[in-house]
Amino acid sequence: MSRIGKKIITLPAGVTVDISAGNLVTVKGPKGTLSQQIDQDIIVNIEDGVLTVARPTEQKRHKAMHGLYRSLINNMVVGVSEGYKKDLEIIGVGYKAANQGNILELSLGYSHAIFMAIPSEIKVVTAMEKGKSPMVSLEGIDKQLIGQVAAKIKSLRPVEPYKGKGVRFLGEQVRRKAGKAGGKK
Repeated sequence: MSRIGKKIITLPAGVTVDISAGNLVTVKGPKGTLSQQIDQDIIVNIEDGVLTVARPTEQKRHKAMHGLYRSLINNMVVGVSEGYKKDLEIIGVGYKAANQGNILELSLGYSHAIFMAIPSEIKVVTAMEKGKSPMVSLEGIDKQLIGQVAAKIKSLRPVEPYKGKGVRFLGEQVRRKAGKAGGKK
């Protein structure tokens, strides 16, 4: 049995889950609405504010989808009730971040500034305090979308292992390498 798939999902107050005929799961909560198409074979039950996901057989295909769909539904429930937040830290001399609405402007040591359109479902906030590295915060209800946008921003200037310059998640540990050895004597 799948350890993740057999866990129950407790629905918080104010969150409702709808399951349509085609196994389309729609989750509504105080922060918004999310929906996900679930495979026809997977069984989703709601009883007394508790949601369970079951599989019909022990086939390899059903085993693979059991935990996946339980996690996707749980992420939707958490997203519409609490929301998700990712913080990115930009480390490097002269590196800057600014935003106007959902347009993110990044100066990452290239000869030009990078302008990136952030999807309207995500709220972006930048902070540049004196003596601290610039920060970019992404907030929203869709965990997958926030992770995808954060990975795209991070890929614009990956962290290099010698000086540690680049875009990284807040608190991320970067393995550093030693530079060149000293000259011959």
